Amino acid sequence: MQKIPFSLAQPGMILARDVIRADKPNGPPICGKGLVLTESLIERLANLEVQSITVHGNPLGIDGVKTLEEDLESLERRFRLVSDDPLAEKLKNVYRDYLVRTSGD
Repeated sequence: MQKIPFSLAQPGMILARDVIRADKPNGPPICGKGLVLTESLIERLANLEVQSITVHGNPLGIDGVKTLEEDLESLERRFRLVSDDPLAEKLKNVYRDYLVRTSGD
């Protein structure tokens, strides 16, 4: 999943998170996650002055943004020296679950 400036939104991108109005952060979502962006939807969201959105994947290929697979590989590397420690294993699993849950992929 990738958070991008709304100005870079393109038709066909899929929302990974609900779009919420900045002026009403506790209000209902404008658009729900899983929705595919169309030109008309992008225009409507622009009229609502949406500043950023979170989309599935890494469509813009921004440097420094890792895929879920890269994050999980990095996690395994970081914990490999303490693989026999049960507490470290629990911590690694909590972090792995967090990465998967928040990835949006």
